[in-house]
Amino acid sequence: MDQRVYVRRLLETYRATPGTCGIVRRPDRLLAAQLYQRGVPIEAVENALTLAAARRLARAADAPPLGVIRSLAYFSPVIKEVLLHSDPVSQHSAS
Repeated sequence: MDQRVYVRRLLETYRATPGTCGIVRRPDRLLAAQLYQRGVPIEAVENALTLAAARRLARAADAPPLGVIRSLAYFSPVIKEVLLHSDPVSQHSAS
C-alpha cells in the first residue's frame, strides 16, 4: 500500500471513529504520513482507534461526559500500546 492510500484509509477510519469530531486537520494528515513512514501497520492503527473508542464507550454511566476528540494525536498512546502488545510474526506476514 502506498503512502497516499495509507493516509486516506487511516483518515477515513479516524473520521468514522465514535467520539471524534469528524474533521481532518493538517496535523492529522502529517501524523498519518509519519505513521506510514515509520512503518506502522494500518491494521495496528485501526485497532488502536477501535480500542480507544471502546474504552470511552465502556465508561460508567454516571461518569461525566468526555469531550469530543479533535486530533488523531489523541490516539498516539493507544497506537503505541497496540504496537507494544502486537504479534511481530503477524505484522511481518501482513506486509
